[in-house]
Amino acid sequence: MTVFIIETYAVKSEKQAEFKSLVRRSFKLMKDNPNLFKGVKSVKLFTQTFGSISGAYVELIECDSLGDYEKCMAELMKNEEFAKLNQEMMPLIEATTLSMSAWEPVTY
Repeated sequence: MTVFIIETYAVKSEKQAEFKSLVRRSFKLMKDNPNLFKGVKSVKLFTQTFGSISGAYVELIECDSLGDYEKCMAELMKNEEFAKLNQEMMPLIEATTLSMSAWEPVTY
């Protein structure tokens, strides 16, 4: 069954340009290395325009299962370029705003 991993966070206001540059690099890495993202069906990035933290980012990662997501992330963290991107991105985020959850579709 499909699972959606949702990450929300706010980026420090003075770090927005740097963050956007890293996001472009991240999406280029995904496009250039699809084999690194086995198990990930799609990735979307949104900015929140209403409710909770206005201007926050919301990542939506779609996988076939939570296990597929965990496997993919374990492999990605072994990749030098991805690990470096992740390491550069984390200090740009307001730590108290970071949250992560997993959603599953409801079927009737």
